[in-house]
Amino acid sequence: MASDVEFARKLFAGPCEFVAGAVSLEALPESSLPEVAFIGRSNVGKSSLINALVGRTKLARVSQTPGRTRQINLFRLRDAIVLADLPGYGFARVSKTEAIAWNALISGYLVRRASLRRVVLLLDARRGVMESDREVMALLDRSAAAYRLVLTKSDLLKTAEIDGWVQNVTAEAAAHPAALAGVIATSSETAAGMENLRLDLAELAQSFQGGAVAGR
Repeated sequence: MASDVEFARKLFAGPCEFVAGAVSLEALPESSLPEVAFIGRSNVGKSSLINALVGRTKLARVSQTPGRTRQINLFRLRDAIVLADLPGYGFARVSKTEAIAWNALISGYLVRRASLRRVVLLLDARRGVMESDREVMALLDRSAAAYRLVLTKSDLLKTAEIDGWVQNVTAEAAAHPAALAGVIATSSETAAGMENLRLDLAELAQSFQGGAVAGR
């Protein structure tokens, strides 16, 4: 509907402010707004996607070195929704001890964060679902945290290749009870898929404002 498109446009064109960064769950401020977490393997393009989503260039810090996001960063979007940028999992140039701490932080957040209403699980469009992604999907299934699978860096593939990966990921997602139907292919470089992702998240914000947000 045109009204939904307009709501999404205004939402993501509105003020988006950094709220807090935390290396522990206890340090995260409580939130009365619905929270959307962006998660994926190291260097999957989380920060780039968040920046493209809200039309900024430096809201979320972008680095070419995997593992630069070392805390959970929260951003409040137009007093309607909170975006959470989580540390990447999988490959990262950090010590084993630090990697264990990050994994514990990510797992604890996904299972225990009361305001979490949606997880956007990012997958590199060139690789699809990898084993570390399956581990996170299993965790989300167990915690009943609804998640949307989103392919990043689709501009690096041909259309036929993108369609093939979307079909493969959709088929795998069908076996996971917490995975939402529909895979969105995106590119932070070309803005492909961004409108669809904005509409998806704007619907969540609208339902919350209307008092109809369902439990996790």
